[in-house]
Amino acid sequence: MHLAFLTPEYPHSHSTPSGGLGTSIKNLAEQLVKKEFRISIFIYGQEEDKVFEENGISFYFIKQLHYDFFGWYRYRKYLEFYINKVILDKKIDALEAPDWTGITAFMKFQCPLVIRMNGSDSYFCWLEGRPQKKKNFWFENLALKNADHLLSVSEFTASKTREIFGLKKEIKVIPNSVDVEAFRSTGEAPTPDTILYFGSIIRKKGVLELAHIFNLINQQNPNARLIMAGRDVPDIKTGKSTRALFEKLLNDESRKKITWTGSLPYQEVKAQISKAAVIVLPSFAEALPMTWLEAMAMEKALVTSDIGWAEEVMQNRLTGYTVNPKDHASYAEKVLSLLENNELAEKMGEAARKRVVAKFSTEVVVIENIRFYESVIR
Repeated sequence: MHLAFLTPEYPHSHSTPSGGLGTSIKNLAEQLVKKEFRISIFIYGQEEDKVFEENGISFYFIKQLHYDFFGWYRYRKYLEFYINKVILDKKIDALEAPDWTGITAFMKFQCPLVIRMNGSDSYFCWLEGRPQKKKNFWFENLALKNADHLLSVSEFTASKTREIFGLKKEIKVIPNSVDVEAFRSTGEAPTPDTILYFGSIIRKKGVLELAHIFNLINQQNPNARLIMAGRDVPDIKTGKSTRALFEKLLNDESRKKITWTGSLPYQEVKAQISKAAVIVLPSFAEALPMTWLEAMAMEKALVTSDIGWAEEVMQNRLTGYTVNPKDHASYAEKVLSLLENNELAEKMGEAARKRVVAKFSTEVVVIENIRFYESVIR
């Protein structure tokens, strides 16, 4: 079977920056290659065109083209023509695309199209309670309704997306996966009182709430240190640096105890996770977050948000704690309890890895994907 993925991102040295979507595709693609599937990856919006094969995967980097008018439509038609040519030439059996921005709106392919819901712009606008551009809703609505098959990475995302767009089609739920061999405990003793946040420095990830939370933590544990690992993103409401907004919320003492690493390579992120005593991920907007799975796989106790998708990943009081990020006092209390009780943190970390291995490991999830795609081809 020959499967292809259309994506705006992929973690590769030739690619523009990638996040959780690209990582989830990479994990699946590499496992499918091991099962002797042929895999092609179309990565659009890139700086230049490149075609090459690496580790059994065919890569098609497609340059972002700019037009004087109707660029959103003309680039889509260019992608459609390009991809269909490869589909026919390489005999691709099915193509998967993300729901984000409805990239496949106005496209028709020479093989079945599957859209996997990792969170559309409409979905995230709903979660954050902010207005959406009508054009984006239109694109996403068209793309989802024209797809041959629908997948979602969580029941919560499937339910809300169905509600937002009034979808009638069946939505199959298959979660994101993590390579549990690549992400596992190093055996290194965590640095005492070290708290780690990793991911984009952006409002929707709950980082502004984390500033208030850390002020409370610092009052009770002056030795606590917070590491913020990720790229700073301009704030959607103010246009200012989110890091600057975060720092403004800190008191003078707390501000001295924050370390900013900026965006880090994959291996350095893993090193930061390994050294942390507690991981904090207070996000307001996710579909099924890769950061949570990676930290859990490395046997780390987490304090996360408690919204929607959370109960599909975390088990409150077993793999860590799920707390409303706006309840600053409760959130701080849970972090402090793990900093003060190494035995509890270790026990929760072990439970977290067991859950990931059983439910979210690539070996488990790839079988679900293969069964799904076999049904698509039939």
